Amino acid sequence: MFGFGPGLLVTDAEMFGIDPNMTRDRMAQGLDVILRLLAGETVTEKTDWYNLVNARAHLLPYTQPRPQIAVASAATPSGGRLAGKYNLAMLCVAATDASGGFNVLDVNWKIASDTAAEFGNKMDRNNLRLMGPMHIAETREQARENVRFGLMKYIEYARTLTPGRFGNFGGRDPVDVMLEAGHIVIGTPDDAIDVLAKLQEKQGEFGCFLHQAHDWADVEQTRRSYELYMRFVAPHFQKSNRNRDASYDDLKAHSEELADKSRTAAQRTFEKFRTEQGQKKGDVAK
Repeated sequence: MFGFGPGLLVTDAEMFGIDPNMTRDRMAQGLDVILRLLAGETVTEKTDWYNLVNARAHLLPYTQPRPQIAVASAATPSGGRLAGKYNLAMLCVAATDASGGFNVLDVNWKIASDTAAEFGNKMDRNNLRLMGPMHIAETREQARENVRFGLMKYIEYARTLTPGRFGNFGGRDPVDVMLEAGHIVIGTPDDAIDVLAKLQEKQGEFGCFLHQAHDWADVEQTRRSYELYMRFVAPHFQKSNRNRDASYDDLKAHSEELADKSRTAAQRTFEKFRTEQGQKKGDVAK
């Protein structure tokens, strides 16, 4: 995947001497040129920040016509507009943030779809990725304990970038503050399923959910979280156990009836065996 985004950190723009108000416009300009180069075009174009003269990509993509390209979408409509215009995948990097990204999931998807229609494209929900942080353990208590490892560092970093984020702690448990701040998971596989269902309800169908790497827990507990996700959460949405669950539900609904049939069948087997044994003894006596 080839990803594009304007860069949300103002410090990055400052380091390059770029006005943060220009980053989205420059991303759009750069994206257009890069797509043309990947298509094998020779590009001559001059703007206020670059000058290309008969520029070409020496090596064209191995994947034809090009690798999958995704554009980031957080809260503003810029990502959705570019995804629709160029028929790109869309990555919603703040999908679980109740203060911004979550509230505009459906709005930005509509913007992308409407823009796509204007340019003769059609957005594919399979190419829509939603991203958010989660940590899973066997119990909620264990999950809360696991994230003590690095959660406060994550919160301090987030509040440095956005002063006042997550509101006033007021001496409360940081885990409670995080859980109240959005559709974030610090809990069990069932909690993860509930959050993903809410994303589905808000957005509609989407291609996949991406875990934000956050280092809330140590390495082993983080790996365990991923394992629990793949064992219990992903199969729920892939409907891997749908038929098995249906069979079990049917068994529960008719358990007495089926148990009677099983006992009857076993009894008949014993009776048949005794009859056959009696016949053998009779043949021997003759």
